[in-house]
Formats: sequence, structure tokens, C-alpha cells
Amino acid sequence: MIFSASKPTIVFYEKPGCAGNARQKKLLKQCGYELDVKDILSNPWTTEELQSFFYGLDKTEIVNESAPDIKNGILKLEKITKDDLIFKMLETPILIKRPLMIFGENKLCGFNTSRLSKVLNVDINMLQEISTCTSEDSCKSV
Repeated sequence: MIFSASKPTIVFYEKPGCAGNARQKKLLKQCGYELDVKDILSNPWTTEELQSFFYGLDKTEIVNESAPDIKNGILKLEKITKDDLIFKMLETPILIKRPLMIFGENKLCGFNTSRLSKVLNVDINMLQEISTCTSEDSCKSV
């Protein structure tokens, strides 16, 4: 596929070694986008920065449900406010749903294909689910 005009770069915050993020990056590159890849775990986040990705989203839409504290029941979403969850994310960034992306003035949390298609103005058709980890994924541990 050849693209005649260059497309803006997408800033892509990932967990290094995440196979799901690798599939997502591959798809975006196939659509002709350049990526500026950053480590979501080592970025020095502020409350305001994280909130800018989460505008209009419920706390269940911003949290990584595979994070150890969620899976092990240490952090119970039904007992925490969205603001408190964001504060916990500052301490434990693995709680942030990946990827976080910046495209122009748009900030996105998670690989929501319908929202992403609208923002990028491209039809993202997928033959497989790439928004979550699969049991076959081998991610490097944190």
C-alpha cells in the first residue's frame, strides 16, 4: 500500500514487551502512520496529564483489567472513585489501560477501534482482536 501524503506522527505510550501493543503498532504502521513510541511505565505522569486522556470515560474504560492489583482483588473498582484510581495510577502505572495515544490534538486511552477510526479518519478493519492481551502473548514482566 502506497500513501501519497505523509500522515502526522502518533505518540504511542506502551508497556515495553507487550505483544498486544506490538500488534497495535504494526496495524498503525500498515495504515501509514509514523509512531513515536514511549514507555508508559516510566513516564513521569501528572494527574492533569492522565485526566486529559480519560475525558468522558468511565473508570472501567481507563483501567488495565490485567494489572496484578486488579486481577488479585487488591484494588476493587467498585470501591474506588475515578479520581482515586487516577491517583493510584500515578503510583502504579501498570494500572493504566494501554496504549495511550496522542494524535494531533486528540488523546486516546486504549485501542478502541471505532473511536480510533474516527480520530484517524481511516477504517480499521481487523481480522483478530488486538485491543487486549491473549493467552498466547508473551509479555516481558514488569
